[in-house]
Amino acid sequence: MWTDIIMVLLTLTNMVALGTSRIRACIRIVAFQGVSLGLLPLLTHPFAPDLLIFAILNTLLKGVVFPVILVRTLRQLNVWKEEDPYVDYGLSLLAGPFVLALSWWISSRLPLPAAISSSMLIPVALFTLFVGFFLIVSRKKALFQVLGYLVLENGIYAFGVAVAFQQPLLIELGILLDVFVGVFVMGIAMFHISRQFDHIDTDRLSSLRS
Repeated sequence: MWTDIIMVLLTLTNMVALGTSRIRACIRIVAFQGVSLGLLPLLTHPFAPDLLIFAILNTLLKGVVFPVILVRTLRQLNVWKEEDPYVDYGLSLLAGPFVLALSWWISSRLPLPAAISSSMLIPVALFTLFVGFFLIVSRKKALFQVLGYLVLENGIYAFGVAVAFQQPLLIELGILLDVFVGVFVMGIAMFHISRQFDHIDTDRLSSLRS
């Protein structure tokens, strides 16, 4: 039951992320997803002390540390909205249900273990993954693309929780460390790009080639 509730909330937050132009709101969405997914292993796997430690660490990183880093970067850059994305927000919202339907169709054809705790886990994980990809390629602001990267990682994490019944915690911790370093480095890079060029629009950086 609780797993299904988390999956519904994850789906709704993905739709909001597709339709919002406010970067701060999207950071809150990513933080909420991080906290929700941090609890997911405790709901889908037998309780174990190392699993609890992993869930707490994952919740702190995705729900607190990453959002704090991004909010500080947002304040330094003083860029609060994505004004002119590659794909309009209305069209992005319209694409959401089609991508969700595609995710359900793909999940119905995947050879999956029979013991998955919720039938919604795989399709919603795929939907989250696709939404992350979409945010990366359809937004111009580098900070929004970083948020898309985090949403993408949330989808990969949810998929891993669904199918990995003997969860390799060391591998998962290694992935979290990579994501942490990636977000930290991207935050520094965006600050220097903004200071040098007075913007963080990735499409305008292509003019440096000429």
